[in-house]
Amino acid sequence: MAGVYTVTQINTYIKNMFAKDFALNNISIEGEVSNCKYHTRGHIYFTLKDEGATISCVMFGSKAELLEFRLKDGQKIEARGQIMVYEKNGTYQLYVTSIKKSGQGVLYEKFLKLKTELLDMGMFDASYKKEIPRYAKRIGIVTAPTGAAIRDICQISLRRNPYVELVLYPALVQGENAKYSIVKGIETLDEMNLDVIIVGRGGGSIEDLWAFNEEIVARAVFDANTPIISAVGHETDVTICDYVADLRAPTPSAAAELANFEYEAFIEELALINTSLLSAVKNKLNRLDKELIDKKLRLKAHDPKLELQRKYQKLDFYLNSYEYSLKNKLKDTKARLDSDSKNIEVGINVKLKELKHRLMILAGRQEALSPLKKISGGYGYIMDDEGKTIYSVKDIKQGDEIVTVIRDGKIRSVVKDIEQ
Repeated sequence: MAGVYTVTQINTYIKNMFAKDFALNNISIEGEVSNCKYHTRGHIYFTLKDEGATISCVMFGSKAELLEFRLKDGQKIEARGQIMVYEKNGTYQLYVTSIKKSGQGVLYEKFLKLKTELLDMGMFDASYKKEIPRYAKRIGIVTAPTGAAIRDICQISLRRNPYVELVLYPALVQGENAKYSIVKGIETLDEMNLDVIIVGRGGGSIEDLWAFNEEIVARAVFDANTPIISAVGHETDVTICDYVADLRAPTPSAAAELANFEYEAFIEELALINTSLLSAVKNKLNRLDKELIDKKLRLKAHDPKLELQRKYQKLDFYLNSYEYSLKNKLKDTKARLDSDSKNIEVGINVKLKELKHRLMILAGRQEALSPLKKISGGYGYIMDDEGKTIYSVKDIKQGDEIVTVIRDGKIRSVVKDIEQ
């Protein structure tokens, strides 16, 4: 070819060369799927890679409908199709007509191995998941300081709750040192007594997201005291960080929705609660007013003063009745005592007369039996020297001194002889 050509002419020429090459028109390429995206029209755009190079691929909807499995990053496949040049930008790509699995990719195998290990250790267990606070006031974010992820989180947070405090740790989210940066960000924010931490980034290939599949990142998420929401990539992207986190959000935007309570809805809810409380208080006050009125009426009906007055009246009645009854009782008792006294006096006089008469009779009899009277008639009685009356000769002995009592005196004698 000689002369000067336009870009279009060169790209067309190269395209024709590719089209005439038999090997490139029906070729199978083995590699690992990366950066896989499904278009809304059904087309599949992805990259095939190995350790040394990558090639762009596209599978149009009519062919994609025949695919028996869903294409994902990390899968190792054999893609058959035609390599053609896209004239507009001068790039070439594989136009895929069929795909079959040829084994899992290296990164995907590492992913599955670590996932199994952490699962066996119990790090995915729901019992370790911390509850995301409903009303977070301070939210930490571990992500890149630029890009769609932080922009979406800030916009949604501002829309849902303009008063929430966002604390960003600007971390590396891609590359060899990204895992250390993410771990440092989690540990730093975990010490700031925040309500929740969002860890994540925007979409990308499995290589782009690999930092979130590292074991040290998983352990940092698991060991954090602050609840963590994982928001890595798009909805179809799943990382180890998603499994370990307390909550997985399909995207950073969704994480912002989950972390922030909607302020306007919160205010409306508070207003409803306030209205409900006021209504409840009003109803309670109304019930208490009715109860108070009822108790006042009942108290009035049972007024202690009135009750006391009734008691006093009853007491006065009882006192008057008792006093009247007592007076009558005393009057009756006095009359009965007067009558009994007269009867007793009459009875005593009669009895005294009887006793006096009997006494005179007994006195006459006693006088007839009186020792003095007998003594005055010439009789006497004998006592020993101790004044004891002697009734028998057995009471004395010879030589005893005796006293003989007669009418006008005593005679002392000594016993000379005793005769029985």
